[in-house]
Amino acid sequence: MTFSTADQPATIETSSSAVNWGPIVAGAFAAATLTVILMLVGSGLGLAMMPPWGSPSLTTFAVSTAVWLVIVQWLSSALGGYVAGRLRTKWVNVHTDEVYFRDTAHGFLAWALATLLVATVLGSAVSGIAGTGAQATTGLLSGAAAGAASQASSARTPSANDLAGYFVDALFRPAGNAAAPAPAATTPQNNADTVAQAARILTISAANGEMSPEDKAYLAQLVASRTGLPQAEAQKRVDQVLAQVEDAKNKAKAAADKARKASATAALVGALSLVIGAFIAAVAGVLGGRQRDEDEAGYLRSN
Repeated sequence: MTFSTADQPATIETSSSAVNWGPIVAGAFAAATLTVILMLVGSGLGLAMMPPWGSPSLTTFAVSTAVWLVIVQWLSSALGGYVAGRLRTKWVNVHTDEVYFRDTAHGFLAWALATLLVATVLGSAVSGIAGTGAQATTGLLSGAAAGAASQASSARTPSANDLAGYFVDALFRPAGNAAAPAPAATTPQNNADTVAQAARILTISAANGEMSPEDKAYLAQLVASRTGLPQAEAQKRVDQVLAQVEDAKNKAKAAADKARKASATAALVGALSLVIGAFIAAVAGVLGGRQRDEDEAGYLRSN
C-alpha cells in the first residue's frame, strides 16, 4: 500500500535548536567580568570616601553596601543580556512574538549562567576583595582613633572568660577601690578557692538564667570575707555585679538579634535584586536582538 505526497505529514520544526549557547556564554562572561570590576571600584570608593575623623554607623555602611550591590547586579545583568541578544544567530521564518520570547530566554539564561559563575568560581575572589577592603577600612579607622595601626590590629574582642573574670574581680575589689591587700587570715590558696567558687556560681547562674537566694547569700559571704566589707555592703555589691551581668546579657542578645535582622534584610534585598536583575537581563536580550535584526535588515536594504 502506498501513500501519496499529500498524505505525508509536513515538517513543521527545524532540526536546529532555538538556543544559541555561544552568545549566552559570551553574555555571562561579560556580566561576570563587569561584576568583578564594579566590586573593585566599590571597594576602592568605599575606602577613599571614608572620612578619617569619624566612622559611619553600621546602618549607613550596610545601606550603602546594599545599594552598591544592587547597582552592580543591575548593570552586569543589563550588559550580559544585551550581549547575548546582540550576538545570537538571526532566526528566519519565525514569528515576531517567538523572536521576542527567544531573545528574552537568551537574556535570562545569560543572567543565570553569570550568577552561577560568580557564586561558584568567582565567589572566593569577590569575598577576598571585599574582606581586604573591610580590613583596610577597619585598620584606618582604628588607627585614627587610637593613633597607631598596630594597636588596632592587636586589639581583640573580650572572650567569655575575660567577662567572667572581670565580674569576679569586681566582686572582690577592696572597699573604696583601693589596692589594699586581702585580710591576713586568708592565704593565696584560699583566695584562689574563693575566686573559683564565685566564678562557678556566676557561671551556673548565667546558665540557669537567675541566681538562687542561697547562692546569692553565700556569694555575699565570700565577698565579705575576702574584702572585709560589712555583710550589707557585700550584698549590695553582689546585686550591682549581678545587674551588670544581666545588662551584658541583654546587650549581647540585642546585638545578636540586630545581626540576625540585618542578615535577613540583606538576604531579602539580595533576592529581590537578583529577581530584578533577571528581568533587566531579559529585557536587554530583547533590545539587543531587536537592534541586531534591525541593523542587519537596514544593511540588506541599503545594498
